[in-house]
Amino acid sequence: MNPLKTYNYLVLARQKILDWSRPLSPEQHTQVFPIGLGTLARILTHIMICEWFYIQRMQGLAVPPYKEWPIRDETPPRFEIIEQEWKTIEAQTRAAIGSVDRAGEWGKVVTYMAQRDDGKRVEVSATKGDILTQLVLHEVHHRAQAMNTLRQLGVKLDDIDYNAMMYTRRELP
Repeated sequence: MNPLKTYNYLVLARQKILDWSRPLSPEQHTQVFPIGLGTLARILTHIMICEWFYIQRMQGLAVPPYKEWPIRDETPPRFEIIEQEWKTIEAQTRAAIGSVDRAGEWGKVVTYMAQRDDGKRVEVSATKGDILTQLVLHEVHHRAQAMNTLRQLGVKLDDIDYNAMMYTRRELP
């Protein structure tokens, strides 16, 4: 697997989600549905801030407690802010993946302290490859929720499957 190519796919698929979300009204972004985090705004915010979190952890950087994060999914910002912030995070993610690629450290274990919702502290260990895998699968999981929400809002969606977007095709005579 090529980590940067996999991330490029996430970005292309994410761009489709953002394109479909952009024309919606603020009321549609915050309309509650019985799936995932409940609203499109919360789902998109959650995916975005978790990407930031995973990349911070992959790089061995300290992360403040969730309650101190400037953006949290319980209070999602306007769509324009989500989109703008995600561009910054995307550049950081590409740089982080690129630095691991060059160093060949996908199997390197990263250990950090985390605090559970019940307040207990735990030590977490995972390889950089595991963290990237979580980032990718986490986004795909929540992207499905976003797509379900968009469909319920009446948005017509296209295929964003990996092979549809990333495989090379040529017409034959």
